Amino acid sequence: MVGHDSAADVYRQALPVILVSLVAGLFAGTLLGTETMREGIESVPGILLLLPAFLATRGGVYGSLGARLSSGLHQGLIDPHFEWNDRLRNAVVASFLNGLIVSVFIAVLAWGILLALGRGGSLLELVIILFVAALLSAFAMLGVLLTVIFKGYRRGLDPDNVIGPVVTTVGDVFGVAFLLVGIAVAGVVL
Repeated sequence: MVGHDSAADVYRQALPVILVSLVAGLFAGTLLGTETMREGIESVPGILLLLPAFLATRGGVYGSLGARLSSGLHQGLIDPHFEWNDRLRNAVVASFLNGLIVSVFIAVLAWGILLALGRGGSLLELVIILFVAALLSAFAMLGVLLTVIFKGYRRGLDPDNVIGPVVTTVGDVFGVAFLLVGIAVAGVVL
């Protein structure tokens, strides 16, 4: 892949993704403002407390994966034509597990903070909600991330220029949407 060193090249590649991210971010905010989400926030103590940490985790975990894959492509360690080799599989599995484990930890931490503040809350409910949301968002994020990195790279885009906004946006949109799903699942299970 030819290097994209000029500011104009970086700008040309990143601007469309940033604009899409802006619109998608507004969509995620709209989801947060829906009656369903407001009811979920009111019915589950701790959801609003853990929301920023959960969304930040999506960006951190899958942003690291995007950086790892981008570096591997640039260094020739990963083939630009998607292929499940050990390097790719290990990176994806590690990110998947990190996302799930950290999400459960966030649920436990939020529950502990609720207790420290003298507020009620169900640890099991928070764990179910975040586990479901983390699991679903992992599949969605991995699908989008791998597609954008590999297809973009083959089309001459530098993944370093586009993956940051893609990861944060997809994490926000799917994270909020799948928190709603997690709340619904916890309501059925409990």
